[in-house]
Amino acid sequence: MSALNGKIALVTGGSRGMGAAIAKRLAREGAYVAITYATEGDKAAEVISSIKTAGGRGIAIQADNRNAEAVTAAIDTVAAAEGHINILVNNAGIIDARPISELTLEDFDRTVDINVRGVFVATKSAVAHMPDGGRVITIGSNLASQVPWPGISLYALSKSALIGFTRGLARDLGERAITANIVHPGSTDTDMNPASGDMADAQRAQMAIPRYGDPADVASLVAWLAGPEARSVTGAEYVIDGGTNA
Repeated sequence: MSALNGKIALVTGGSRGMGAAIAKRLAREGAYVAITYATEGDKAAEVISSIKTAGGRGIAIQADNRNAEAVTAAIDTVAAAEGHINILVNNAGIIDARPISELTLEDFDRTVDINVRGVFVATKSAVAHMPDGGRVITIGSNLASQVPWPGISLYALSKSALIGFTRGLARDLGERAITANIVHPGSTDTDMNPASGDMADAQRAQMAIPRYGDPADVASLVAWLAGPEARSVTGAEYVIDGGTNA
């Protein structure tokens, strides 16, 4: 039997990149997978189609992570249809890579709303529907602890905030045997940061293993944290960055 048979998972920002890879991997492990997306409905539909073609079950729901009401409604919809939610993966996020001299208060609000407030909203909503033994897994960034280039201050701020939130969640939810962990990817080959991009060689030069990660690498780690073997792992950080932060 697959590790996640009978589990209900929700992945925010699951229409592309790491979110899509995570959704497909959780479905492959047997979970019913709901994904949210902000604007790319066609790509979200492709992800769900791929899951169903492989014999899995899932649904895509439009919910921008900046819209608290939409995120809460998406989670409530899944819980009402399936009875509960076992696994939440907070994946949705953005990066605004510019020096602080170019950033505005509106830029700050947008980044924090999506990367931090959205995670809080989704987590608070999901754990209300989560039985004992559930999982909350948040996608952070290796840039939360080390920033080797200029222009990353706002992004690093938003991702480092998730570390403290995850540790606090582990304490809040421990009595219910719900685990809370954070995964910190490094340079990963996605639309947001392609391995063929202008800054790719500079990023590879920082790595101990000089190759970009694959979204499937991150998905494998998330699937393990979501499964029974990680039942005693909580409040932990996992860096998967080819040794950039070594």
